Amino acid sequence: MAEIVTVEDPEDPRLHDYTDLTDVELRRRREPAEGLFIAEGEKVIRRAGEAGYAMRSMLLSAKWVEPMRDVIDALTVPVYVVDPELAERVTGYHVHRGALASMRRKPLPAAADLLRGARRVVVMEAVNDHTNIGAIFRSAAALGMDAVLLSPDCADPLYRRSVKVSMGAVFSVPYARLERWPGSLAAVTEAGFDLLALTPDAGARSLDEAAPHRRDRVALMLGAEGDGLSRRALAAADEPVRIPMSHGVDSLNVGAAAAVAFYAVTAGRPRD
Repeated sequence: MAEIVTVEDPEDPRLHDYTDLTDVELRRRREPAEGLFIAEGEKVIRRAGEAGYAMRSMLLSAKWVEPMRDVIDALTVPVYVVDPELAERVTGYHVHRGALASMRRKPLPAAADLLRGARRVVVMEAVNDHTNIGAIFRSAAALGMDAVLLSPDCADPLYRRSVKVSMGAVFSVPYARLERWPGSLAAVTEAGFDLLALTPDAGARSLDEAAPHRRDRVALMLGAEGDGLSRRALAAADEPVRIPMSHGVDSLNVGAAAAVAFYAVTAGRPRD
């Protein structure tokens, strides 16, 4: 059974995993290096556990001890109970959900292993906004995409904001990082995927015309907010595709565009 410890000192070294959660650059460096990520809120903590992530510790306000009792009773790691003011001093923000857990990362699979068993794949280039990463993973999970491949400079799907926005969907869609960009895209096409590049370019075929849902294996490539896909990424694709726009709107937020495009890829195709 977990040890429940009341902590009253914000400098207590046992709270190290939870310090300065709002310092994005610090957490980007620390969390992968230390093999951890932070799950925030009861639902996300439970989903992380259900997905097989092991817990290092938990940080709770007192009122969350009983709602999380079943989780606590199954743990062998410490549970730190703090008052809300101390939690804010440690983390750097008001933890209104009252529950945080430090989880152990798992080794990422190789891209080749994900491609071997997938038919509908998301490829992201330089998507470095954590909110967009979380939104894309949530749509990928909801709409039946099988896997996600990330360029080396994409944001971390396990960063706290990404996990929170995805509502834990980052745990249910397997992902890998491509080592070389855009060189590693060759492995996608060699694995039998049609690599479609989503772009607002009016010269591209519409998704309806491209009919990705009728293709056997499809990889849909998305670029960062604003800049979109690079020229090198577009050149590596089999075909550019677009979402038709109306009323003078030139493009959608990448998270919204992803949801529309994922539906076009999976609609009408029976799910395994």
